[in-house]
Amino acid sequence: MHRISALPTEQVQAYRAGAPDGYGNPPERAISNGAGNPCRHCLTYIPKGKDMLVLAHRPFPETQPYAETGPIFLCAEPCLRYEDRDALPEALSDSPNYLIKGYGSDDRIVYGTGIIAPQAQLQETAENIFARSDVAYIHVRSALNNCYHARIDRA
Repeated sequence: MHRISALPTEQVQAYRAGAPDGYGNPPERAISNGAGNPCRHCLTYIPKGKDMLVLAHRPFPETQPYAETGPIFLCAEPCLRYEDRDALPEALSDSPNYLIKGYGSDDRIVYGTGIIAPQAQLQETAENIFARSDVAYIHVRSALNNCYHARIDRA
């Protein structure tokens, strides 16, 4: 099984401290409605009534034509970074489909790797994409809203 990687703790701490998001704005504060607000750090759903951050995230080191930016949620209070290597995180366990795409070491989409994968076939589909030597990592996004969820790195 390849490793599902949540956002790095240092980056999340910076956002919590007001660091600018992918569009240069401070993260917005909101209250979780319970369902549909997965934290990209602990990869669990933010409980109903809890404070959360909403921000534009660009999971790439710099801007370039393939550096997609989109909305994400984070627990407003400290949470533990997802580190389990043996199971899908809660945040990836209840949507029927995900959009996954392979990226090269240059952080650009590797053409022909984008696919809508059923949740039950997420790991198998990732294996197939990683069969290509030009794929360095994979992004998992919502098939419905294109929101970034997590990164999959080679085992």
